[in-house]
Amino acid sequence: MEILNEITTKLELIYPCSWSYKLIGQEKETIQEAVCEVIFEREYKLIHSNASKTGKYISMNLDILVHNEDDRNFIYESLKAHQHIKMVL
Repeated sequence: MEILNEITTKLELIYPCSWSYKLIGQEKETIQEAVCEVIFEREYKLIHSNASKTGKYISMNLDILVHNEDDRNFIYESLKAHQHIKMVL
């Protein structure tokens, strides 16, 4: 059995490909606003995923076509840095 932390091979992706990000924030509207600001006019799908037990946080799934690794990482970093996004997975 392999231990996940010991795997050193890099995931090989063939671009362009569909990529999913899970976004966690406090309100659906502010997450939608953040995605619009980062993604601009690109086509994407944003779907409500879950809510925390107390209702303080919600998660949404963002599916988008990424063109290369830099594009994928740029979207991740931009979403992560946005004030309305608490976490990106």
